[in-house]
Amino acid sequence: MEINSLIDHTNLNASASLLDIKKLCDEAIKYHFASVCVNPIYVKTAKELLKNSTVLVTTTIGFPLGASTIEAKEFEAIDAINNGADEIDMVISIGALKNNDLDYVKKEIETIRDAIDGHTLKVIIETCYLTDKEIASVTKICNETFVNFIKTSTGFGTRGANIHDIEIINENKNDILEIKASGGIKTFKEVEQFMSMGVTRIGTSHGVDIMNESCGECDHEH
Repeated sequence: MEINSLIDHTNLNASASLLDIKKLCDEAIKYHFASVCVNPIYVKTAKELLKNSTVLVTTTIGFPLGASTIEAKEFEAIDAINNGADEIDMVISIGALKNNDLDYVKKEIETIRDAIDGHTLKVIIETCYLTDKEIASVTKICNETFVNFIKTSTGFGTRGANIHDIEIINENKNDILEIKASGGIKTFKEVEQFMSMGVTRIGTSHGVDIMNESCGECDHEH
């Protein structure tokens, strides 16, 4: 698999301007990234900028804390799809998971899944706040709800993805569930390591650096 086709080229900064989003989309087209990941306010803009390309539009729901109600997340998700989003990255209620209220977490995921009418759903679990047991529990919920991806991190927590998180997910996921690693991924070597563990999507704001580095490796090898 080509590395560029794994990358969700991301700018979720609070201060991201229209110029920043245009740059993000231009880079995504140039490098044929899987998608751009933008905050909901920029979904329409990104969709328009990418209309003649194969690059998808990903947006975030309940971001970055996951602490809004199911109803609010549902509305936000439907609104995002109506505005042209192709893929939805939703943050679970981390508090509900910490309370061991697995029924709530499952209901929340199912509600968003059903609301987005077959579009790709990635479930952000924010591993930095979770125990191994909690990561295992929420991975099993993702199996049961038939979502497309489990995603490690928002990039706004205390740390991003690490190898141990992926190991726990791999031990508990079924064959269908895919993994998106995100948060703090900056180098080609890191991407290679995650790929070797079966990760099929990478969320990063360093996509261009990673591609340049990977091409440097190509030159070096040949």
